[in-house]
Amino acid sequence: MHDPIVGTLLDDAPCGYVAFADDGSIRAVNATLLEMLGYARDELVGRHFESVLTVGARIFYQTHFFPLLRLHTRADEIFLILRARDGTDVGTLVNAVRRERDGEWRTECVLLRIVERRKFEDALLRAKKEAEAANAALVASQGQLEEQAVELEAQATELETQSEELRTINEELMERGVELEEARMAAENANRAKSEFLATMSHELRTPLNAIAGYVQILELGVHGPVTPAQLETLGRIERSQRHLLRLINDVLNLARIEAGRVDYRIERLVVADLVDSVLPMVEPQMAERRLRNEVTVPASLVVRADREKVEQILLNLLSNAAKFTPPEGSVHIAASMHDATCVSIRVQDTGIGIAPEKLASVFEPFVQVDSSATRRAQGTGLGLSISRDLARGMKGELMAESVVDVGSTFTLLLPSG
Repeated sequence: MHDPIVGTLLDDAPCGYVAFADDGSIRAVNATLLEMLGYARDELVGRHFESVLTVGARIFYQTHFFPLLRLHTRADEIFLILRARDGTDVGTLVNAVRRERDGEWRTECVLLRIVERRKFEDALLRAKKEAEAANAALVASQGQLEEQAVELEAQATELETQSEELRTINEELMERGVELEEARMAAENANRAKSEFLATMSHELRTPLNAIAGYVQILELGVHGPVTPAQLETLGRIERSQRHLLRLINDVLNLARIEAGRVDYRIERLVVADLVDSVLPMVEPQMAERRLRNEVTVPASLVVRADREKVEQILLNLLSNAAKFTPPEGSVHIAASMHDATCVSIRVQDTGIGIAPEKLASVFEPFVQVDSSATRRAQGTGLGLSISRDLARGMKGELMAESVVDVGSTFTLLLPSG
């Protein structure tokens, strides 16, 4: 590890440099000191500073040098004998400063190698005097340390009080968490009960609606006697209303099944072109009535892994919406291609009224209509797109939308490739 403060300038300095934490572990060292002691950088960084001192120097470090640093945060011209890797002694003259760096206290030392014995002796004498002065200062500061100890004890008492308060707050938070968990479970149970109720009611409503359709057909066939043209027109309105109401109930039933997790998927390999061909006849009358051009660009080789019935339901919903919201003489384009190596995209693009940007994100939400004016012309529950997206995700796919107002919309169905 190379400390960022030890850059090229320190490495090229003619004197040694070392930085160590209060616990003695070396944090940084320059190239000059490494060469002086014969170590590699990773051999020294992380080791205790005392490991490169002689026995006498260690004692001096413990009793005088480091206490002096703790008291005054600096020490000048201290003589220390270092032990090189090969066992030789290296005399040095040390200037040190202790400061806080990166969240910890560090001592940074500059070490000048002394090669003359006289300098050793002078430095040793000077260090002795400074050590004596430091010792006197330590004795003088003992009273101050005792006062600090009393203050620390008072702080410890205050911290204990704060700790007790925190424990009380934590207990209250835990109780609140239990209440929130109970509320979440109650909401889930309520949502499940709602889905089950919708599924039951939708099923019960479909039975009389199907009976109405049967009775209308019997009357139209004249089983109970001749039917006048006016009566046939009225019966037609009843039948159209019955079909419309049945579609709405089927949408609610499908949503309830999806929310209740009761939709089964039969995944198989399906040719995309076959899926499009099976759906188009169902919407061609609607497109012909509005004089819409229908274009299909689907390669015959594209294959997906999906549930046939669910894909046909999604495509039928997308094409029906495109026909409903596209003005006469417009166009609807169906295209398919490889989206990426594992996914096929099927796009339904129209030249319809488009969707405003602020409403585009919500079109897949249940009971949301694209536009209020369009809703008055094309009735519905607003469930089709929501159900379609849930079905797509149930087949490990996705349904996305892009749109520009008065230009048109593009809905893209992504499905795993086969």
